[in-house]
Amino acid sequence: MRLTDRRAWRAGLAAAMAAVIGGGGVAAFAAPPVASRLPTAAVPGDGTGSAGDTGSAGGDAVASYAPAVRKVQVQLAGDPAPRPARLVGTYPGGDLAVIRAEDPSGLTPARFGDSSKARAGDMVLAVGNPLGLSGSVTEGIISATGRAVTEPATASTPATALPDTIQTSAPINPGNSGGALVTTTGRVIGIPTLAAVSPQGGAQAQGIGFAIPSNLARDFARQIIKSGHVTNSHRAALGAQVATVTGADGAPAGVGVVAVTPGGPAERAGLRAGDVIRRLGPVRTPDARTLLESLAAAHPGQKVEMMITRAGQTHAIPVTLGTLPGA
Repeated sequence: MRLTDRRAWRAGLAAAMAAVIGGGGVAAFAAPPVASRLPTAAVPGDGTGSAGDTGSAGGDAVASYAPAVRKVQVQLAGDPAPRPARLVGTYPGGDLAVIRAEDPSGLTPARFGDSSKARAGDMVLAVGNPLGLSGSVTEGIISATGRAVTEPATASTPATALPDTIQTSAPINPGNSGGALVTTTGRVIGIPTLAAVSPQGGAQAQGIGFAIPSNLARDFARQIIKSGHVTNSHRAALGAQVATVTGADGAPAGVGVVAVTPGGPAERAGLRAGDVIRRLGPVRTPDARTLLESLAAAHPGQKVEMMITRAGQTHAIPVTLGTLPGA
């Protein structure tokens, strides 16, 4: 099953804010990734790479983001007048951005819950603006936790692997992304960002949505507020540009190494351009997307055995994963 981005962005108007981080009118919300490249998974050809970093606090990130968000406004439920806001920073690798309302008066900080305590079967509510219906609430349960999923590439952005997402049966429709996934006691435990679609026909698969866990969102938001960018991604990196290799029948047959980052984990492990990655740890990697999701589920510094083929021979190569750059 593949995933599709379900955000509703209209002329850069962020109508559904996820959660105010404190009382200063600062909010974190799911944001469209900025097309840039990280050494872990820049995937030429098939677009199944990883979204990249945002650069400096201003610089390239804002320049890249500006065409998509020329004007940011905050729209409160029950208040017809939107409030102007400014973009504090983005982290495409985590599908998040932070904005600051210029007029924070009357804004009430959301209460966050501990997403590490979320369990399958817990009741949750998804709050957002699905299909433009402001302030809608849908009900469901937590279907699973710790899901590593991939946001598909578009014509202008590479794929983004999101680690440790919360899967929910609460309906997620266009406009819910960037809203809030809350417990029945009103605690925000996630930010909805993706919905699954069926591989047959591409129709949305009802009851299969994914949310960024609140603990991760808060951590990234605090880093962005403090320095304008994410300084610690907490995510594993291989340090290689890769592409899906197809077999004679046209089916995916592994992950080909296009290039390795000098001094990175792949180079230190002896990986070379032309190698084909068949397995990362216990997980088979028939395509680049599977490798991305495996890396998203791993941890920096983790030692894994990588199975590769080189010149028709199979080799087991131990590798110590690095850290995906935050910015």
